Amino acid sequence: MALDKILSIGGKPGLFKLLTQTRTGFVGESLLDGKRVSVGMRNNVSVLSEIAIYTLEEEIPLRQVFQKIKEKEQGKKTSISHKAEKIQLEEYFFEILPNYDEDRVYASDIKKIVQWYNILLDNGITNFSEGDTEDVHSEEE
Repeated sequence: MALDKILSIGGKPGLFKLLTQTRTGFVGESLLDGKRVSVGMRNNVSVLSEIAIYTLEEEIPLRQVFQKIKEKEQGKKTSISHKAEKIQLEEYFFEILPNYDEDRVYASDIKKIVQWYNILLDNGITNFSEGDTEDVHSEEE
């Protein structure tokens, strides 16, 4: 499954898989517990493929950050919990992305990234390369 079908919904924990669009919003399924939710257009919704992380030079797509975590952890879950102390999270993220902008990337952002990575891994979503949407389509054909 491609990251363009995975959503973060403001005020709701975890990540959601986009199931279908409706006239007033869309229906998503939680990757944590499988429950379906109906979300209106007024909710703050982010598609993971559209999120980027600030560095000192440019913005790095979230998929590249996930790929760096995957390489560091050799395809396993993160060695640090998203509930770890702020300083530990920052040190871990510095190993992943040494040039991240410490003024614009907060500890809460790092917590989400670590948590999201582990949720995606639990759900078998591990292809974070640039062409993951093409890979998914070619597998379906």
